[in-house]
Amino acid sequence: MNLEDIANEFSTVKDDDLSKVASLVRQQLQLELAVLEIEEILKRTKRNLEEISGQLLPAALGEYGLSELTMADGSKISVQTVISASISKERQPDAHDWLRDHGHGDLIKNTVSVTFGRGQDDAAKDVVRVLQSNGLDPEQKEAVHPSTLKAFVKEQIEKGSEIPSETFGIFIGQKTVIKKGK
Repeated sequence: MNLEDIANEFSTVKDDDLSKVASLVRQQLQLELAVLEIEEILKRTKRNLEEISGQLLPAALGEYGLSELTMADGSKISVQTVISASISKERQPDAHDWLRDHGHGDLIKNTVSVTFGRGQDDAAKDVVRVLQSNGLDPEQKEAVHPSTLKAFVKEQIEKGSEIPSETFGIFIGQKTVIKKGK
């Protein structure tokens, strides 16, 4: 089929065909807009839930000296302590030094990777021995898994151990949990 045949084929498209396409385009645009609006509603709803669960309800219960409450319908509300931690890229050297200096270096995972070009399959099999002799430059990445860090920080806080809050991005807060009645 040549260009002239293709042009002739397009010129025979009926108005009905184009209106169907236009209608589908409009529907797609409306759905894309609806998805954006729903995502914004979801973000706002999550923020509101976090504010009530993490601030307003624990504070309201605290005003009455309560950490738990059972409602008339059997639902049980309890306030739990939430601990989170994270190591930012900027603070990673300090955090890793602190962990090593305090006997917790085993929490740090070390990943060493090397990119080999085509035809270097044999070199890849003997990575450790071949790296330096072939002048390959390995890339090293150190990290503490977020779940491991969270568990470690929680354990240290519960023991009463000193741990630098800023270095480990530690946040301690409260959150209410509601278990519905039967």
